Amino acid sequence: MGVGSYYNRLEVSNSDLSWLKTQINPRENVSDPTEAYAFGSLIDAMITEPDRVDYFQMTLDGEKVKKELFNNAVAMKRAFWNDDFCRDFADKMDGQKVSIRHDNDFNYKGIDFKLDVRCKWDIWRTDWGWGGDIKSTTATTQAQFEAAARFFDYDRQRAWYMNIENSKRDVLIGISKVNHKVFKIFINRESEFYKSGVQKYLELAFRWNLLFGETK
Repeated sequence: MGVGSYYNRLEVSNSDLSWLKTQINPRENVSDPTEAYAFGSLIDAMITEPDRVDYFQMTLDGEKVKKELFNNAVAMKRAFWNDDFCRDFADKMDGQKVSIRHDNDFNYKGIDFKLDVRCKWDIWRTDWGWGGDIKSTTATTQAQFEAAARFFDYDRQRAWYMNIENSKRDVLIGISKVNHKVFKIFINRESEFYKSGVQKYLELAFRWNLLFGETK
């Protein structure tokens, strides 16, 4: 399944829930996230889809990237592969994986409903039965990354992915674009990180169902 076909699908994604949250609670003076997303896509591609990156032309999907940003991404990629866990985790990965579940059951405060849902993993290990996600971050310590992960609703994202695929474990990997340190949050279904993510997505999924029904 190509990237375009994935994003044109009608199942509800975590990104859709993020969009809904901004409609319900718009933030004032929020900076344009376009460049941050583009940089995150560059890091993801360098690690999981290297064919998309031209290191000589400094491009991603044929689009030129600023030299300082590209070089910083290269240093972050190097930090990822120098980390023992990350190297082991990604070395035998199946690559990016799309998970789709139709008529997924939800219960929000005693109210049952169903949604068709989807997600696209950065990294998936079939042999382990779980996967994870890679984030670029301005955090310079583990504590800062954990705080940022909750602020940016990464707990909701990871719980959403785990439940669609019915995986029991997960990992969120952060790579600092400031000091190139690598941070990891290991998640299971008993983790407070997972539980807070479930509560976040249940409320938004319930609101989505009220507004739009089962699909977009």
